Amino acid sequence: MLEAIDAARLLDTALRLVEVQSWTGQAGDAADRLAQILEEDGFEVQRPEADWPAAPAVVVRFDTGRAGPILQFDGHLDTVHLPFVPPRVQDGVLHGSGAADMKGGLAVIVEAMRVLRDTGSLPCGQLLFTAHDHHEAPWGDGRQLEALIRAGFVGDAVLIPEYLCDRLAIVGRGGAVFQIDVRRDGEPVHEMLGGIEQTDVIAAGADLVMRIKALDRQLAAHTDSVAGRESVFVGLCQGGEIYNQSPVSARIEGTRRWLPGADREAIGRQFDALLAEVARDHGVQVEGSCQTVREAFQLDEKHPFVSDFQSAHEQIVGRVLPTGAKSFLDDGNTFFHHAGIPAITHGPNATGAHTLDERVPVSELVRTTKVYVQTAMNYCGARC
Repeated sequence: MLEAIDAARLLDTALRLVEVQSWTGQAGDAADRLAQILEEDGFEVQRPEADWPAAPAVVVRFDTGRAGPILQFDGHLDTVHLPFVPPRVQDGVLHGSGAADMKGGLAVIVEAMRVLRDTGSLPCGQLLFTAHDHHEAPWGDGRQLEALIRAGFVGDAVLIPEYLCDRLAIVGRGGAVFQIDVRRDGEPVHEMLGGIEQTDVIAAGADLVMRIKALDRQLAAHTDSVAGRESVFVGLCQGGEIYNQSPVSARIEGTRRWLPGADREAIGRQFDALLAEVARDHGVQVEGSCQTVREAFQLDEKHPFVSDFQSAHEQIVGRVLPTGAKSFLDDGNTFFHHAGIPAITHGPNATGAHTLDERVPVSELVRTTKVYVQTAMNYCGARC
């Protein structure tokens, strides 16, 4: 079965996906290309709009015809909004936009689907492959995957080929991006023509930053031995146009991260109260938005899917993976929160995600495909 993996075919699939530009919100052409590849391979493809008609999702099922569990493979087609880099292969490494995040991973799924179908090796059950847009924040808000889940495109367990491969992620923090505007009435004014008498939006913004830092010190008490601590972080603070002018606005941006079990409504109230306090104390208008990127994530280590995956990894690589934290936010968080199924993030050892030099060794594409095929065999085979 593992010998049926065709490295040349796998690489060609990855190349064909990477060569199509697909910024978040604009992944329609890449979805069409993936659907074309799957149809050429003889799979029946569904294209549900899933709350994003500009780029209908791609859904494929392979049903053995024998009762058993449904193992889902899921991946995103969109890339971050950086200049497009066309694909190339050099010294056994695939380069190009999305090669690491995560068109190489999508190619892994396609090849695993081919192998499991063509060899007739899957004992029972079904494979469900879903691919979608709207993954990368802040351009996307996760709406398409959430709509797929609401529509019932959900398995009993899911594998996601993001570029995490050195650990089995069992917990991860949720995260949001906030944007705050501090404003005063009136026009910009020269310092010596009355500007010094104006309400100071920069001082108000600075005070808000210090209050956010104080909140972060409080949040440090909320910690998980694996995932780390809750936090609030300011990464951008801007105000003014020139050194001797009183501006009318200042802007603050940052992140808020929380642990599984956190009271999300309380977090929202805390954010709103902080803004209201600064508005009151400085006589300014303070408006903010806090866009949730993903909710917190927790994997039940005792779930049979976990042992099936670890056994597959040991069979292919020779060892099980250590458990650890998920350092980034991905769609496994969405499956945990909205679908309630075990989600394992495991992909090729790719590098350069969110840069102009994304790269993934072809050998890692092959290795990951083997792990996916073996996991499917373990998970479905034990439940016929």
